[in-house]
Amino acid sequence: MSSTGQLMRNRAKAIRLIGIANELLAVARELEIGEKPSLSSYLFADGEYEMDKSSAAKQDHPIWVELARQTYDDRRRRTKIFSSGDLFGEPAWDILLDLFIATKERRRVSVTSACIGSAVPSTTALRWITILERNGFLAREADPGDARRVYVKLSARGYSAMLEYFASASRSIVLLDDAPAQAMAAR
Repeated sequence: MSSTGQLMRNRAKAIRLIGIANELLAVARELEIGEKPSLSSYLFADGEYEMDKSSAAKQDHPIWVELARQTYDDRRRRTKIFSSGDLFGEPAWDILLDLFIATKERRRVSVTSACIGSAVPSTTALRWITILERNGFLAREADPGDARRVYVKLSARGYSAMLEYFASASRSIVLLDDAPAQAMAAR
């Protein structure tokens, strides 16, 4: 057995395990939010984990959080290179990206931090947080230890929408990423 082939198989297994871990985090998140997790979309065949492909919004892939980070960093870089924050403003998207990354990293985001992450004045960011909350994409929660602090997080709807976005946007990348593993499995 070649060492390259073994490395590719190990990489494919690691990617699958990361995907499983992300799915378990998503189920835990749904339980934490208080929604009933849709476990019916999970299939176990021949000891392998896979998802029902008909529910794209429920799918997850470890590369999506990396794409979200890259997208967020690209937006900051673009503003810096063009020396103008006025040309490329989209605070709602920046907030959603920041909260998606935070969800994947299992960290809490205060309203103040979300405002900073949006790269716009606080009043503008607060207005967009309210709009995103009104549309059901994020939720606020009070800090039980400090009445002055409020956290924001993606709602189940917001998280699902971000998964659907990255599933759609990264379709070719994920397929390319899995191609070497599929080729090795066919041998």
